[in-house]
Amino acid sequence: MDITAKTPKRWRRRLLGALAAVLALLLALVIAVFALWHNEIFSLASMKLIRERDDGHLDGAVYLMDVKGGFYLDEFKAQGGASSDAELIAFITGHITKGLIPMRISESEIACSSFTAGTQEGDRLFARNYDFAKTNTCIVRTQANEGRHASISTVDLQFLGLDVEKNVEGLANRITCLAVPYIPLDGINDAGVACGIYMTYQGGDSVPTDQRTDRPDITSTTLLRLILDYAGSVEEAVEIAAGYDLHDSAKTSYHYMVADATGRSAILEWVGRTNGTDTDGTKRELVVTYNDGDGSIGALEAASGFQWVTNFILQPGYYETDGEKTGLDRYQRIGEELTRCGGVLADEQAAMDILSIVGRRSWNNDDDNGCTVHSAVYNLTDKSVLWVPNEHYGEDGALFRFALEP
Repeated sequence: MDITAKTPKRWRRRLLGALAAVLALLLALVIAVFALWHNEIFSLASMKLIRERDDGHLDGAVYLMDVKGGFYLDEFKAQGGASSDAELIAFITGHITKGLIPMRISESEIACSSFTAGTQEGDRLFARNYDFAKTNTCIVRTQANEGRHASISTVDLQFLGLDVEKNVEGLANRITCLAVPYIPLDGINDAGVACGIYMTYQGGDSVPTDQRTDRPDITSTTLLRLILDYAGSVEEAVEIAAGYDLHDSAKTSYHYMVADATGRSAILEWVGRTNGTDTDGTKRELVVTYNDGDGSIGALEAASGFQWVTNFILQPGYYETDGEKTGLDRYQRIGEELTRCGGVLADEQAAMDILSIVGRRSWNNDDDNGCTVHSAVYNLTDKSVLWVPNEHYGEDGALFRFALEP
C-alpha cells in the first residue's frame, strides 16, 4: 500500500473540512449580526450628505437619514421612560448599539423663534428658527409602525458629542448617529402634528424642570419624539405631556409649541411662581395655553387665532420686568408681522421670509448664539417641510423640501 499517496489527500480533506467550518461560522455570524442589527444597518446605509459644510459662513454639514424600524421606542415607553440624560443614553447605548459604542448628550444654550399661521389657500403652517452656533445637522425620517406615525424631524448632531469642526467621519461616529430619533428639535408627523422646543432661561439661571411624582419619566427631546410618534392632534400631544414627569435635558429649561392641521395650537410650559423664585424644578406644574384661549397673555394674542413663541415664559406675572424676558424683541417683531396680515400668509415662502427677519445675522442678538442653524416651515396640511440651512434664504441649492407619503 502506498501510504505517501494517501497522506496529501487526507490533509486536503481536513483542510477543506476546516475551511467549510470557518465559512459556516462566518455565515452564522453574519446572519446573527443581520438579525440583531438589520434595521440599524439599513438606517446607517441611508445616511447621506446633502449639503457640504462652509466654515467661513458657520455652516456645518447637513445629512439625511431614513430610520428603519421602531428604534426601540415602545421599549422605552414600557420601561417608564428616562428621568435624566444619563438614563436616556444608557437606554440608547444598551438597545441600539448593544453597549458597544458609548454615547452622550451635550449641554447647550439655544435661542429660537416659532409661530403658526395659515395660507391664502387654507393650509396650516408651523414655522421655526433654530438659533445656536455652527454644528452638523441631520434631517431624520422615521417610518410609520403599528400605532405610530411616520415623521420628519431635525436634529443637531452636536448634542451627541460629535465634533462640529468636521464632517461625521468613521464608523463609530456614524453608529452614534443611530440615536438621532431621540433628540429631535422640531418636526412633523403624518397626522399633521408639528412640535418644537425652545429654551426659557427659568429661575434666573436656566434651572431645569425636574418633576418627581409617580408618573413615568421623560426628557426634553424624548417628549417631542413621543408626540411625533403617538399624537394625532394637539389634544393628544397635551395628554402625552401631562402623563409624564418632565426632566429637562442639558441642565437648562424649555417650553414647547405644538400645532395640528385643524389650526389648533398650544404652548406647553412648566412653571413655578415667578422667575426670581422659580428655582426648584421639582415644584413646577404644566400650564397649557391654547391659541383660542390665550387672552391672559395679552390683547394681541387674544385677538389672533395664531400663536408665536421665543425664549421666555408667557404666563402673566411670571416676570417683574420685561428686561427679564429673553427674546422679547423677536417675539414682538413676529407678532407685528403676523398681525399685519391677520395670520394669513401668501404661502410657505412668506412664512420663511418672517423667519429670515429674526435670523441671527439680521437681528440685533440678545444672546450669545451666532447663527440660525436652520429654518423650517412645516405645512401641516400637506405634511411637508420647506427647510433652509443657516440663513441661506433664496440661494440656489439651499432650499430643501421633504414630504411624508400619504
